[in-house]
Amino acid sequence: MRAARLIKMVLLLQSRPAMTAAELARELQVSERTVTRDAQALSEAGVPVYADRGRAGGYRLVGGYRTRLTGLARSEAEALFLSGVPAALREMGLGDAHSAARLKVSAALLPSLRDAPDSAAQRFHLDAPAWFREPETPALLPAVAEAVWDDRRVSARYRRGEAEVERVLEPYGLVLKAGVWYLCARVAGGGSCRTGDGPFRTYRIDRFGAVEPLEEQFARDPDFDLPGHWAAQAERFARSILRAEVVVRLSPEGARMLRYAVDPLSAREALSGPVEPDGAGWVTVTLPVESEEVAHAQLTTLGAEAEVLAPRSLRERFAADAARLAALYGGPRPRRRR
Repeated sequence: MRAARLIKMVLLLQSRPAMTAAELARELQVSERTVTRDAQALSEAGVPVYADRGRAGGYRLVGGYRTRLTGLARSEAEALFLSGVPAALREMGLGDAHSAARLKVSAALLPSLRDAPDSAAQRFHLDAPAWFREPETPALLPAVAEAVWDDRRVSARYRRGEAEVERVLEPYGLVLKAGVWYLCARVAGGGSCRTGDGPFRTYRIDRFGAVEPLEEQFARDPDFDLPGHWAAQAERFARSILRAEVVVRLSPEGARMLRYAVDPLSAREALSGPVEPDGAGWVTVTLPVESEEVAHAQLTTLGAEAEVLAPRSLRERFAADAARLAALYGGPRPRRRR
């Protein structure tokens, strides 16, 4: 609809100093001719859209013009209040800023949408920590978060195994994964270098022994993509711990349940290749695993739907388990005492 497109055009111009007709057309998915007509319509409606002519020209808002959020639909307003994680914001020291922002956005909404915050909160809740663990907020998290926002270098002491190392870091971004906070950072360049040129690394916040913000700021790498970096790091970590292999024969039910029993990456790799069922419908796959000990614990959950063929030591371990189970369940059922 044109009304929604006009509102989006104003919001785009509010967020940037200026935009060319081509940029606006790409964002709005319309032609440049339509952008010109929309700009004229906004101007006639009293929105101060100014067009700069020439090759370097474009469109911009003048006079510090800002629009209130009266164009939000109910679903958009409710989605807006779902975009944050209040507990995580409080842990980073941003609880007050979050509350103030919610109040300002709520005040800008139409009266018919004022219940959007409560409507969303009563329908969806994100519980970030994993099960069976007490979430702990690292004491140094607020200091790290402040440095991330300010693009400010920090001098940090970090526990690596039994040792502690000291580094000057450029903190790029924070990630909360299953209740654990991580920092994606670069080791700072030496001397007067404004930015590091080494690889990005990931640090657990709770392993920092000290974090001291420094005076100098760093220039962020414009190509750094935090979600992409984290996804790549997570996959590399998952692959790095799969150091052993198990050959296992799976029933149709075992193949279906494999992804629930082992690491999803292991299951995908095992079942991604060409596997031909035998006469009984079972398939034989090579499963990457962390260790024989871990494989024993994971594959035990599949019971009789999986048969370990190799390594021999693991097969013998399952054979011993089966013998013990047969001894437990093979005899007559004991009578219950009255």
